[in-house]
Formats: sequence, C-alpha cells, structure tokens
Amino acid sequence: MTDVIAALPPTRVPVRGGGPGANRFFPVHRIYCVGRNFADHAREMGATVPTCAADRGTPVFFLKPTDAIVLDEAVPYPRGTRELHHEVELVVALGRDAPAGELDPVDAMALVFGYAVGLDLTRRDLQGAAKAKGLPWDTGKAFDHSAPISAIVPVADVGELGARMLSLQVNGETRQRGSLADLVWSVPEILHELSKLYALRAGDLVFMGTPAGVGPLWPDDRFDAVLEGVSELSGRIVEQAGVADAAL
Repeated sequence: MTDVIAALPPTRVPVRGGGPGANRFFPVHRIYCVGRNFADHAREMGATVPTCAADRGTPVFFLKPTDAIVLDEAVPYPRGTRELHHEVELVVALGRDAPAGELDPVDAMALVFGYAVGLDLTRRDLQGAAKAKGLPWDTGKAFDHSAPISAIVPVADVGELGARMLSLQVNGETRQRGSLADLVWSVPEILHELSKLYALRAGDLVFMGTPAGVGPLWPDDRFDAVLEGVSELSGRIVEQAGVADAAL
C-alpha cells in the first residue's frame, strides 16, 4: 500500500513531569469544546442563563481540528477577521477510551489523564454573523492556530481541581477570572454528555468553557493564562503575511 501524498505527523502536546530527562508527549485524537459553560459568560453573550440544575438543558458542543493547536509562544493573527477574541479555558486530556455506550458520570474521571490551560480563540465577527443567520459557526471557532495550549499536567500531580481559579491577563491587565466551582456542567457531566454523541478515545482534549470577560486580541498583544496551581500559558499575537491589513 502506497500513500499518494505524504502523511502529516500527528499533533502532540508536551506532558510535564516524569523525572529528570523525561521527554513525554500526548498525541491528540480530537478536540471537543464546550460553549456557555460559565453562567456569567453565557449572560455576556446574550444567552438565557439557567436558574437551577434542572433547567440546564443540554451542553453546547463544537469541535476544532487537531492541527489548530499552538505550542509556540507566537500565535498568528488569523485571516478573515477583524475581531479576534480570547477565551481562557480548563483543558481536560483523556488517557483511556470510554467503554462502548453511554458513560456513567461516576466512571468518567477514570478516563482523565491530566489537565492544561488553553485559549479557545474565536473570530467573533464571523461567529456572530453565522449565529444571526441561524448557520453553523465553524468558521468562527475551527480555524488555524485557534487552540493555544500549555503542557499537560498528569492528574497524579494535580489532585482534585476543586474551586481552582482560571484567569487571563492581556498586556498585564486582568481580563478574565473565574472559579471552576462555577462551571455549569462539571467534568464528569460533560464527559457523560459527550459519550451520548461520540466514542471518546484516549488522546481526546476537552476545552471546558470560559468565564466572563472575553475580549479582543490584536497583533503585539501579550497574553498570560493561568490554571491556578496547575499550569500557565504565555504568548504573543503576531501578524502573518497578508493578514496585517485585515487586523486593523
């Protein structure tokens, strides 16, 4: 059997820890993302906010391509937009396949390999235009360089997430800050809901949603994202050839 084109290498995210000289990586299968998973963010986006757990309905899911991951400090400003927005998020990395069928939330955490902090970068103008027409908003979410992520930290080195804080600074100014205790849907609940729709596999990443305070990023902006006591992600938005004029 001969491939007619060269196969691209798989996307791999560094794994922190493992002892001196360790050089470990997490090969990515899929990237799932959760929308409106913090009530304050849902409110700022004009969505109806549930008043109790029974009114939550079902989570909002979308996907990003695996090659949207950015591991370098330099993050290119994307083409096709004048309104790039940041969304800082807890990222959950799965280290085991889910059993066939619907996953029991009680068993969900056994699938989790580790955690990271990431940015769900969004072309807000494209997303807004699609939403206004009742169309899918893939172009606003699933684009090149739209998923910067830190190294993954194994669960054994983290322990319980509890009410850890998730935060983002841009050019030294705090833009987003929220507690994981305020997630509308917890990690086990999200994995349970995803299992109704997809066969979850080792290598999957789940971006868990963002707190309020989303806003614009421009070329030369510096960002610093923190998942308290777990991981940090820093970088800078850079112009790419042929895109600079669109960003102004």
